[in-house]
Amino acid sequence: MTGTESMASIRDVAKEAGVGVGTVSRAMNNTGYVSPETKKKIDKAVQKLNYTPNELARNLFRNKSGIVGVIVPDLDHPFFSCLVKNIEMELYRQGYKTMVCNAVGVSDREREYLDMLERNIVDGIITGSHCLDGEEYLRHEKPIVSIDRDFGPKIPIVGSDHAAGGKMAAELMIRDGRKNVIQIAGVSPHILANERHTAFQRTLEEHGVNVETVSMDWNVFGWEAFCEAAGRLLDEFPDADGIFSGDLGVVACMNTAGKRGMRIPEDISLVGFDATSVTQMVYPHVTAVRQNTPLLAEVSVSTLLDQIEQRRDILHRQILNVEICYGGTTRCAR
Repeated sequence: MTGTESMASIRDVAKEAGVGVGTVSRAMNNTGYVSPETKKKIDKAVQKLNYTPNELARNLFRNKSGIVGVIVPDLDHPFFSCLVKNIEMELYRQGYKTMVCNAVGVSDREREYLDMLERNIVDGIITGSHCLDGEEYLRHEKPIVSIDRDFGPKIPIVGSDHAAGGKMAAELMIRDGRKNVIQIAGVSPHILANERHTAFQRTLEEHGVNVETVSMDWNVFGWEAFCEAAGRLLDEFPDADGIFSGDLGVVACMNTAGKRGMRIPEDISLVGFDATSVTQMVYPHVTAVRQNTPLLAEVSVSTLLDQIEQRRDILHRQILNVEICYGGTTRCAR
């Protein structure tokens, strides 16, 4: 292959195939009819000249950028890093590139990404952030999909069945015979994750179990903050025999409880939520409610692309099943 061949243009392809430039464009962009015989000539010319289409030019022709923005609170958090990884892979499989925004502590950055949507720099946005006021999202007419946050009927929402997950976690505590349970909850309005804490508390109270709900700022994701909170909780509730929290909170509590001589799961049961890789990096492995992150990413991407490409009617609310991943932090194994 020569340098000249590698720099072939669409005009060179048209000349080699004996057709017009417009015909080559229609064939490569699927924007009009091209006979099978002509298509074969064009494909042969493309291979011979080693022609690579200019992706930017092609997207501009389609009035698209080929880029999707993904907004999450913090990539340091294992759930969001796993989610973004799966979204990026699914978007790439569908022919799109990904632009990622960490939103925590920098609300202007989130607003700038939304402005990029209006300026056609990105074709759509998948958001899992709770930083910016909902009105900032609702004023946009372009494609947006929300993960877990309910903006109302205008923006489709994809999430996990947090209520079912909270009930599953509570039933584990009941089966373990726990009587004084703490749950660590984040505080943010209009998100599905709140349903896990409501269902957890309701289920335990129906079975006569004492539940203390401790609220942390929803946007606290740092390991140090969870470790500090774990120490305070076990000081304040020395009789606690069960803890329910997100994965990082549970691991922090497990470390603190172990340092204080508490036996797991003999003295205290621990149940996480998300079942990210961090629950497998400690011993014993953490029992946790698992969100199906790959499916969450797949459904979010397909819903957004259905909007971008106007393929079908969009479901407003899609809720995915969760399951228990059993570890050694609860007495019951199955």
